[in-house]
Amino acid sequence: MDELKYLGRKVATGALNRRDFMGRASALGLTATAASSIMAGAAKAAGPQRGGTLRAGVQGGESTNSLDPATFASSVPYMLGRCWGDTLVGVDAGGNVVGRLAESVEASDDATSWRFKMRQGVEFHNGKTVTAEDALKTMQRHSGEDTKSGALGIMRGIESMSTDGDTLVVNLSSGNADLPYLMADYHLIIQPDGGMDNPAAGIGTGAYKVEVDEPGVRHSAVRNENDWDPDRGYADSVEILVINDATARTAALQGGQVDMINRVEPKIVDLVKRVPGVTIQNVAGRGHYVMIMHTNTGPFDNNDLRMSLKYAIDRQEMVDKILRGYGTIGNDLPINASYPLFDASIPQREHDLDKAAFHYKKSGHDGSPIVLRTADAAFPGAVDASALLQQSAAKAGIPLEVKREPNDGYWSEVWNKQPFCCSYWGGRPTQDQMYSTAYLSSADWNDTRFNNPAFDDLLVQARAELDMDKRKGMYSEMAYMLRDEGGLICPMFNDFIDARGDRVGGFENDPNGELMNGYALAKCWVA
Repeated sequence: MDELKYLGRKVATGALNRRDFMGRASALGLTATAASSIMAGAAKAAGPQRGGTLRAGVQGGESTNSLDPATFASSVPYMLGRCWGDTLVGVDAGGNVVGRLAESVEASDDATSWRFKMRQGVEFHNGKTVTAEDALKTMQRHSGEDTKSGALGIMRGIESMSTDGDTLVVNLSSGNADLPYLMADYHLIIQPDGGMDNPAAGIGTGAYKVEVDEPGVRHSAVRNENDWDPDRGYADSVEILVINDATARTAALQGGQVDMINRVEPKIVDLVKRVPGVTIQNVAGRGHYVMIMHTNTGPFDNNDLRMSLKYAIDRQEMVDKILRGYGTIGNDLPINASYPLFDASIPQREHDLDKAAFHYKKSGHDGSPIVLRTADAAFPGAVDASALLQQSAAKAGIPLEVKREPNDGYWSEVWNKQPFCCSYWGGRPTQDQMYSTAYLSSADWNDTRFNNPAFDDLLVQARAELDMDKRKGMYSEMAYMLRDEGGLICPMFNDFIDARGDRVGGFENDPNGELMNGYALAKCWVA
């Protein structure tokens, strides 16, 4: 075994190639799996290595994707954005705010005024030095009334913004102790002049410069030799292959065409675990799989009809059959126990066909088919989950029709446009950010069209409340409103299930999102 460890270290440092190592290991009686484990351990011990190309096969890419961060709605542009751009601050795996382009953050005592001091000497890919003015214009672009930015909801509470030398100053209409978390939103990539002239230029301050941009097919980027952050950008180049089909994605990893993939279907995890040289990386977090109804569009503008579908769904069955245990049941809320101020006393909504039938009859629905749109792109197992809901609803006399949509175009043509569809959310670091992004009535990403003035008022009040017990009570009241009146059906919270090959070094699970919260290509290295 000592000899194998020695040989593993030689592979990690480039003194021995992988094929020769595997041959020596086989001659010593080790299985391929055991040899791969030794080699991976040696690579980790050796630390980051520079050079080579890392490739990811990613579900969640479409021909309509753009490099404009305001439009990011699925995994491919989100992960590519992590490669080429930076936000003011970030959130680490422990849930802590860390400085990115802002090297420090200060707040007034009442949390109504915030100062983000910009890091000095950072350059955009085009050679322009990053300034506070660039940060200001970026925020202005995402907060304008005519913007379609996914960050619009979280920008609503900003009263004014200005610069003071090398500092961005943000003034709020009311205090918000969570503001730095909002500024970590992945849409808010700082761009030259805020991206006002060309928001889709793909020019940022990230570890990699975009070289190939073929939406729906592939994207590649080369190392930014002038990167300000030494703890990333180890590979010479990175590549994202859009592989929306789960079988093809898994085959690409197994065959070595890619080094990592997202969204391994739970039903094949055990099979993937047996593939030599492949490691499953799963972590529980705030991600959740959902069915969303537009509360301002018939027949979903009737709360009894919405309640009938909420009672019809068998949450435990979905966790068992769709997630195969890689997740937990939901409660028609986007919030779970991973949030510090979660109220565990809220009663779990149970599967109840009698109540489903009661509410359906009370709704006065005319009996015409209720169309649920779904696709594999929505989440792994979305088509099967839709079929389970259809079967359960039928037992309560609810005529649900499942319509399968193409993967390409799902996020641009179905999600947030059709009145009832499957979707997913990766969650957000705080309740305020989650609610502000998706349930504030004026949020552009309010994909259930939830509109409750009392909810909006409480959201603003909670931001300014520094007494955590009182704040928890406010969030609990909001949760009841959303659970009992909203258009969200949340049957389950999913683990993020990724897989990587053994040539990937430095992979670390991050509960904030899949593939290391999108940073896997930027932070991993070729081992």
